[in-house]
Amino acid sequence: MLEAPSYHAIAAMAVTIAMFIAFARGRYPEEIISLVTIAVIGVGLYFAPLEGTKPTDGLAIAFGGFGHQALITICALMIMGRGLVVTGALEPFARMLEGVFRANPQIGLLTALMVAFTLSMFVNDTPVMVLLIPIIVAIAAKGLMASSKILMPVNTAVLIGGMATTIGTSTNILVVSIAADLGMPAIGVFQFTPIVLIAGLIALPYLWLVMPRMLRDNSVLPDNLRRTFHTRLRVGSSSLLAGAEIAAVRSKLPEGITFHDVPAGPLQPEQRLHISGTHEALEEAARVLKGELAPSWVLDRIRRISKAQGEDIVAVEMTVTSDSRLVTRTLASSGIADLYGVAVLGIHRPNRILGVRDTYTEAGDLRILEGDVLLVMGIEEDLQNFARNDGLLRLEGARELPRRSKAALAGAIMLGAIATASLGLPWFDGMRYAPIKLPIAIAALAGAILMFVTGCVKFDRVGRALSAKVIVLIAASLAIGRVIDASGAAAWLGEALALGLAYLPPALVLSAIMLFVTLLTNFASNATAATIGTPIAYSIASELGLPPEPLVLAVLFGCNLCYATPIAYQTNLLIMSEGGYEFGDYLRAGGPLVALMVMLLSVLLVVWYGL
Repeated sequence: MLEAPSYHAIAAMAVTIAMFIAFARGRYPEEIISLVTIAVIGVGLYFAPLEGTKPTDGLAIAFGGFGHQALITICALMIMGRGLVVTGALEPFARMLEGVFRANPQIGLLTALMVAFTLSMFVNDTPVMVLLIPIIVAIAAKGLMASSKILMPVNTAVLIGGMATTIGTSTNILVVSIAADLGMPAIGVFQFTPIVLIAGLIALPYLWLVMPRMLRDNSVLPDNLRRTFHTRLRVGSSSLLAGAEIAAVRSKLPEGITFHDVPAGPLQPEQRLHISGTHEALEEAARVLKGELAPSWVLDRIRRISKAQGEDIVAVEMTVTSDSRLVTRTLASSGIADLYGVAVLGIHRPNRILGVRDTYTEAGDLRILEGDVLLVMGIEEDLQNFARNDGLLRLEGARELPRRSKAALAGAIMLGAIATASLGLPWFDGMRYAPIKLPIAIAALAGAILMFVTGCVKFDRVGRALSAKVIVLIAASLAIGRVIDASGAAAWLGEALALGLAYLPPALVLSAIMLFVTLLTNFASNATAATIGTPIAYSIASELGLPPEPLVLAVLFGCNLCYATPIAYQTNLLIMSEGGYEFGDYLRAGGPLVALMVMLLSVLLVVWYGL
């Protein structure tokens, strides 16, 4: 007969349910709920410690998440992802995927889903998502599709793909290892792949067509992305424009680029063209056409000083005030580059003063007026001197330009970290090749350290890579998982499940095991679910005379059905800040898919094994 759960187990379940309800209601920020949860666990276990422990041991359970390897791993992966962004390492692949999104956003999303699903079958889920997040964010920044409508479907595709092989996730390896220790024959790498592929084909239309519609458009288009800047594009001797007509290269340019006063005939080197567009569009046009948006000598000087001093090159926007000496001057007559060593890449003129007369000089140069917004590039110290001495008001939204000289290095560091975690370090044991596979935590930490040492990521920029909300949420979820385990709540739930399944037919037994593990993994952790669920499934199979493999696979699948809460898996937390998601978004979009996958995989296992 099942004994009643202990008071600690009841309290642990109550705290978990209360936290879930608070998250789902969304009345308070997730970080506040997380901190309150940690505080309740810490205070509760101090005044009512677990059996055989001291009051201070409860503090280790409550606050241990802040030093847990899972949190350290996620932070290290975020830092490496930051390194890929600031160096522009993923720009080639991002441009390729961006081209698909521009042609058709729906086909672009489908392509991203297929790439994510396939990669995660062979590489651990977390590194795959770390690689994809910056690419998706870059696509969203171009206005092709909101990141909130891409990240969660792609993350879910990664989780489903990772479920297809024993090496797809660390949880799969854990379940297979525990089952082997219990005496079950070893499960092959692709032994259950057909089952997951069939389920994935059915789930894919949901990820592609339904889930994005269930997610809010959380993107906020900053003012600086709407501003159109006028500038002079300088045609260099190696430019695609040299000796060509504008009509021949117009198709290669990004959207939003406008040519003004187009000259007739082929263009000549050193010719200057009046163009306009957003900052990103101008930058992309200059890259594609191999032209310059400012005099080459000042751009070369900025890059040279940046390299010598180890300072980032920054592009900022500054508003011209009424007392600025620049009013009525042109860029050519202002001497900005000579005085301050900064480059003005373009001028934005607000609509309210477009009708001002004498806007242009006889030479065709734009006069600077009060209220104009200048797009200025340079070293931080030089930009500050320019703004202070020339009466300019610096706007928010400064953007560091990619350090492309380190792009290959940042990409190599990320690929090295992924390879050592997935494939292992090359090593020969005598004459036999025996690679040493590093834990993802060690590989990620080593990669983050290398990003710092090589200058791909600056120490003072780390805060931009990390999210305080995600850190606190991870710590709270780890504390909940530990208290559920240590209090005996998880074990009691497992015993209750085992007793209740004795009178059910095999198909329902399998479904109930998967559903139990799914609930456990969404509220605690998949490691806890795997550790508790695998022995229970093996024991139930022995008692009921059923083959153990389908029941163990039900546990493996259930551990991976972690789409309904952000705390269920670390990639869910990785996308939370970038997608602007709330707890309710995961529940609303992921909950129906969890139910669908439980039914699909249960039916497929029953049919596959003839239960």
